[in-house]
Amino acid sequence: MRILTEEDVWAAVRGGSVFASGGGGWVDHGLQIGNAAVSIGQPKLVSVDELPDDAIIITATAIGAPAGTDWQMLGTDYIKAVQLLQENYDGKIVGVMTPQNGMSSSINGWLPAALLGLVVVDATGDIRAHPTGKMGSMGLAGIQDYETVQVVVGGKRETGSYLELVVKGSPAKTSNILRTAADQAGGFIASARHPLPASYIKKHAAIGGISIAIELGKAIIAAQPEGAEHVINTIVNHTQGTLLGKGIVTERNVHYSGAFDIGTITVEVPGGEALTLHVMNEYMAVDDAKGNRLTTYPDVITTLSGETGLPVSIGHVKAGAELAVLSVHKSKVPLSTSVKDPSVYPEVEKALGISLAEYAFDGVEPVIVDKL
Repeated sequence: MRILTEEDVWAAVRGGSVFASGGGGWVDHGLQIGNAAVSIGQPKLVSVDELPDDAIIITATAIGAPAGTDWQMLGTDYIKAVQLLQENYDGKIVGVMTPQNGMSSSINGWLPAALLGLVVVDATGDIRAHPTGKMGSMGLAGIQDYETVQVVVGGKRETGSYLELVVKGSPAKTSNILRTAADQAGGFIASARHPLPASYIKKHAAIGGISIAIELGKAIIAAQPEGAEHVINTIVNHTQGTLLGKGIVTERNVHYSGAFDIGTITVEVPGGEALTLHVMNEYMAVDDAKGNRLTTYPDVITTLSGETGLPVSIGHVKAGAELAVLSVHKSKVPLSTSVKDPSVYPEVEKALGISLAEYAFDGVEPVIVDKL
């Protein structure tokens, strides 16, 4: 156990930005919420092994599309979501975790943890960011008879889009309801969900996900004074990743639909070749000019700025920008049960119009959870 600091906030945002895979929130929002957390209290980061098996842990996050422009999430919204979950759950909640790393999502639970006396658990539902709640639910999507509690809070008060919603039911059905709520609230909304015993987290989460992001972030911060190329090389070396190419963005065909950003981004690399990056809130796959698949979720897929070396989110990718495309193979990161669950892929494959599962399960044994 250790107390999280302002240095950790910066590192979590920088490292989380790589694992954001083009999504995962916003740097400014992450710094704002993280600094508020370490100013208002002393959030504690704990290993899940430090908690008894019956300690209840919840997931705190934000739901929506990174390119959404009409949303509002205040620090109080994250806190209110956790409070509403506490009020609607018959048991004592001990800790909070995040379903994914990201520019802000690595620290989503730090503020309510600091204010409400909870611990931040060093685990993630998925080491990288992903488009659907099911992909960060640690296998819950396949449990038909499990009743969960999910809460969302957020939206602009002045326009009447502010919402508070508590839903109970199967993880699969309630996740779809929360996505609709995010859309109605302007594109993004704060959430708290899935009270689970530590025994389940130990077995099904990506253990150490927050520490991994923080350590990568510290390396990036140390490399920044040396310039963009040094930052890119540091990220590649630290993650044991591979640069698929470096070139110019020639096309950005991404549209907002139902709290998702969906489409493609094309990067032309030397030799007249082109990389097609498939987007559903995050980068989900990359094909070469001949249609050959180069990398697929749950690989980490990130675009890095040619000017700064830092990750660039999908919402900030512009035609004419120079980007390096990074892939970190799934064998180099801890994988949760979420990404091994075949049931989480069909809706994403349908939205993108491409295959994911056949590549995602290459070398990975599928896991179907039928009970807690």
